[in-house]
Amino acid sequence: MVQQTSSNTASILGKKEIDFIIIGSGIGGLSCAALLARYGFDVTVCESHSIPGGAAHAFERDGFKFDSGPSLYSGLSYSPSANPLKQVLDAIGEELPCVTYDTWGCCLPEADFDTSVGTNQFCEVLQRFSGAEAIAEWRELQRVMEPLARAATALPPAALRFDVGAIMTVSRFAPSLFQHIADIGKLTGPFSRIMDGVIKDSFIRNWLDLLCFLLSGLPADGTSAAEMAFMFADWYRPGVKLDYPIGGSGALVNALVRGLERHGGELMLNAHVEEILVESKRAVGVRLRGGKQIKARRAVISNASVWDTLKLIPQEALPKKFQERQATPECDSFMHLHLGIDATRLRSDLACHYIVVNNWENGVTAPQNVVLVSIPSVLDPSLAPSGKHVIHVYTPGNEPYELWEGMNRKSEEYARQKQLRAEVMWQALERIIPDIRSRCDVTLVGTPLTHERYLRRHRGSYGPAIQAGIGFFPGSGTPIPGLLCCGDSTFPGIGLPAVAASGMTTANTLAPLHKHVQMLQDIGYLG
Repeated sequence: MVQQTSSNTASILGKKEIDFIIIGSGIGGLSCAALLARYGFDVTVCESHSIPGGAAHAFERDGFKFDSGPSLYSGLSYSPSANPLKQVLDAIGEELPCVTYDTWGCCLPEADFDTSVGTNQFCEVLQRFSGAEAIAEWRELQRVMEPLARAATALPPAALRFDVGAIMTVSRFAPSLFQHIADIGKLTGPFSRIMDGVIKDSFIRNWLDLLCFLLSGLPADGTSAAEMAFMFADWYRPGVKLDYPIGGSGALVNALVRGLERHGGELMLNAHVEEILVESKRAVGVRLRGGKQIKARRAVISNASVWDTLKLIPQEALPKKFQERQATPECDSFMHLHLGIDATRLRSDLACHYIVVNNWENGVTAPQNVVLVSIPSVLDPSLAPSGKHVIHVYTPGNEPYELWEGMNRKSEEYARQKQLRAEVMWQALERIIPDIRSRCDVTLVGTPLTHERYLRRHRGSYGPAIQAGIGFFPGSGTPIPGLLCCGDSTFPGIGLPAVAASGMTTANTLAPLHKHVQMLQDIGYLG
């Protein structure tokens, strides 16, 4: 289960200065911190919560172990992997045992069915719903995406850095990149540009919009072609499997914390940062709740969202160019059901995951139109007591914050609204387990206000909604010297692989070039 104790807080506060202070122990922050520690720096992570992991933390109720956020993983069970999160784990020398599987359930307007990753099974689905012409279109899309997928994975994220040293690290992969030079340019811009040239069938277009939404929080016209190329490289290839970490997302967080601490870094829990200290226009440390200060010799790195980071900077020290990032568009928030249930006489063919879509016409981003269901104890029985299952149901980034804004969480109005807005999740789950409401031992409902409160997330948002081809995620740099950022508000965007890549790239940028090259050699990317 997730580590519940911090490192020696008194010893940290007693230090005069630390090389790097990371604000927030989300996956991006932990990836950055663990790598910086591996590179030999003195690193401290300040986490406001009593549990590390940010949106990926895990928690326990009455013997049921719940994932708070991400539930779908791939590329974690083998090396070398295109998944930046696996590259981080390899770099810090941490193993993450996983259960593999390849099938999940779909409850779509057309019908309920199972589908699988891999090259061929989706054609069976298309044969059922659309016919031979749709299969031909899908095969053509696979043909078009194949070179793009190779181009997207030709350069491992572990080689990236945001300084002139990138010339050295990236150039090591020049032969591979040169082979795909004609396709690399096609990875910019929205995926819809590629999809529109190949796909006419409405079922496939809806399916691809759905996959884009699950990756980026946006449909195909807002999701980058590079993101979908990575997905095609990972999901639609022979013999592919999906992964689930044994122990859930808490095991993943623990692996990153172990790597951080084994390399000499420190984690402070219940350490809420109230202000980034700026002196002579440079970030020099942080002030914690209660007034304690920690100084940073080299830099402060914020793993908070762009909006929450801006709140930590004194107004008089905030450059206008940085303040403009406040206008970054945001994805909507979430509703959650965390359930611990009696599994007695439950159907034996339950999948770990289900995707429920209520109506294609409304669009995949419409409020409460898409619901995700995760039953990870199907794969990892240790997550629930014997004879029980743990279930996580959520509306992924499509719950409007405005419906909840200003509401008193202790009021009857809030309780009624929770019950009303949770109903779509109960109904989705009833398509899979019809008597679910009578099986519950534990029932927890989360709202955008839950996200805002416990995750310190601006308006409970999933993350920035930056449209591919229209806007750009910034890198790790900021207009304030000594202040960097990582996480979902920086390149390459939101989602677990993206935030791990952001943390890794930020750490690499701060590392001496020879140590970065040595890391690439150690994890097998350079001979």
